[in-house]
Amino acid sequence: MRVGVYPGTFDPITLGHMDIIRRGAKLVDKLVIGVATNPSKSPMFTLEERVAQVKREAADLGTAVEVVPFDALLMKFAEAQKAQVIVRGLRAVADFEYEFQMAGMNQQLNADIETVFLMADVALQPIASRLVKEIAMYGGNIAPFVPALIAEEVAERVAATR
Repeated sequence: MRVGVYPGTFDPITLGHMDIIRRGAKLVDKLVIGVATNPSKSPMFTLEERVAQVKREAADLGTAVEVVPFDALLMKFAEAQKAQVIVRGLRAVADFEYEFQMAGMNQQLNADIETVFLMADVALQPIASRLVKEIAMYGGNIAPFVPALIAEEVAERVAATR
């Protein structure tokens, strides 16, 4: 069975993430969406909330997709999942430079796990979780960038912080 891992913080999960999940799931027999703690970021939602959100949004993809929280080195997580592939989404040249460096480091850690890059759908390329949160904090409409229930949850979280 070919297993892929799509890692991220998903804070919040966007339509861009969902595009990569749907397309990545077609490339492997099982896609594990790894929801990371990432201590270098200050998440809007807790790890448990983000896992629940991703599970809900990916539920229509069936058993070929599994959502798992992780707090470890990505390659250790991928090895634990018995993955052969890391799936990463690219939006712009800046993404590529960072992802290229990460792929090189990951290859040094485990050359048996390949990194596959998927270009984001052109209409979704500008979407970034960081920007979605910023737009929401200033009262902007994030509905074009995230699933409907996520837009509601972000609005509730923003309102609770005011």
